[in-house]
Amino acid sequence: MSRIPKYTALVIQPHVLVAEDRAQIRTNLERVCNLIDFGVGYFWEVPARLVVLPEYFLQGVTTPGKGEHGIDSFMKKAIELDGPEMQRLGEKAKEYNLYIAGGGVIEKVKEFPDRWFNTAFIIGPSGKVVLRYHKWHIPASIGLGTSPHDILDEYRAVFGTDIKTLFPVIDTEIGKLGTMTCHDGCTPEVARALGYNGCEVICHPVALQEVEGVSNPWDFWRFTRRTRAHDNMAYLLGSNWGSVDYAYYPAAFCPGNSIMIDYTGMIMREAPYPSEQVIAATIDIESLREHRSRCNHNTWVDVRTEGFRQIYDKPIYPPNQFPSGRPPRTLADKMGPVKQVFADLYGRGQFTPPAGMQVQDMPQLHEDRVRQAQQAGTLRKS
Repeated sequence: MSRIPKYTALVIQPHVLVAEDRAQIRTNLERVCNLIDFGVGYFWEVPARLVVLPEYFLQGVTTPGKGEHGIDSFMKKAIELDGPEMQRLGEKAKEYNLYIAGGGVIEKVKEFPDRWFNTAFIIGPSGKVVLRYHKWHIPASIGLGTSPHDILDEYRAVFGTDIKTLFPVIDTEIGKLGTMTCHDGCTPEVARALGYNGCEVICHPVALQEVEGVSNPWDFWRFTRRTRAHDNMAYLLGSNWGSVDYAYYPAAFCPGNSIMIDYTGMIMREAPYPSEQVIAATIDIESLREHRSRCNHNTWVDVRTEGFRQIYDKPIYPPNQFPSGRPPRTLADKMGPVKQVFADLYGRGQFTPPAGMQVQDMPQLHEDRVRQAQQAGTLRKS
């Protein structure tokens, strides 16, 4: 196996316009293309080979409240991965011999025409999309896109059932690349699946919001993503928005904090502010591979799976909740199955109700909160 030279990776933290039409999508696209030009030009001595863009960098996203979009609004700005937008990024990849990773593409998929997927991609130096990943852990309270899990049986029939299909990793001349999107990184499973599939560089697009606690003092973004890198002995390159234009958002809705983490969990570079930026770090795949060859503190060598299988024997969030003909149409619709999740978590004694409440009260509490929010106008009604 030939030696992989060190190279520069770029994480781009752009200003994003929440798009209403294709013209505004093009505005976002041309902005990131200009920032790619800047980053590649600046780091010429150790040439850039990999660029990571954030989630929803093309089309933007909406959340609960006055600005919430329903499925129809999202479908109007959905694109296909062989369309002009990806072709434009493909031109940049060919021009500079790059791999370009991004996520949160609101994608139309011909096999499932009544819905959209939150799609991450990697474009190769050929200019073609060489990896497509559909976000698995879409939070029920925010993400309106369809997860493969929402139509699990149908999805597997079309795309396959293997873990390598659901969480793909590609073997390239700059290392083994994979991707996960935003909320995927809040829990261990998706990163672990990528690690199982051999991933060496996790490209991690996010649209992570300050209102959730991205910055200090909580800053769950840094400690969870450092853990994902450490647990899988992989680089993690996380790209967030710098600032945003949308009538219902503060300009620092996503506060930057893009981050580049090495395979031990150490932070190499970050942009700890809500503004446009390009950050860069040197990726050394040979050093990663040497590190993985040691047994001491090897986070894969000591994995002992037998004791944990019961955790996953039964569903938690149930699959197949939004089959063909019934896509999630509003965020409240997407939150519907959570009632059953609470029934199970409290029913088996994993969660304990607050004082004065019983196990059987907890699913209804969730349903009551959704209904009250709809009545107040802070969640859309179907």
